[in-house]
Amino acid sequence: MTVHLTRIFTRLGDDGQTHLADLSRVAKTDPRIEAVGAVDELNAALGVASATPGTHTDGFAGWLQQIQNDLFDLGADLSHPAASDGDNAPKSTVDEQYVIGSSRRRVSASL
Repeated sequence: MTVHLTRIFTRLGDDGQTHLADLSRVAKTDPRIEAVGAVDELNAALGVASATPGTHTDGFAGWLQQIQNDLFDLGADLSHPAASDGDNAPKSTVDEQYVIGSSRRRVSASL
């Protein structure tokens, strides 16, 4: 059975704000929300690349999947507001050094 969602709404109205993961509200024009959108668009483009036959070889499919996974983690990190107290800030799920290092190794190996 297919579910068809014809109307999705929160009953909060559109006052130009949206929720973060902790249910705090920020402006839809907040740079964090722009970053979430950019990460989501990049992830979608990688999904298209992964699904297009003949666009990747030599293990690139696995690499693209790992990048997509990292982008999902980054999106989750962006959805949490930064705590004013560094000790209470949520821990990032993205290991930046690992992502950068593995990407550099993969690109170097393909040259």
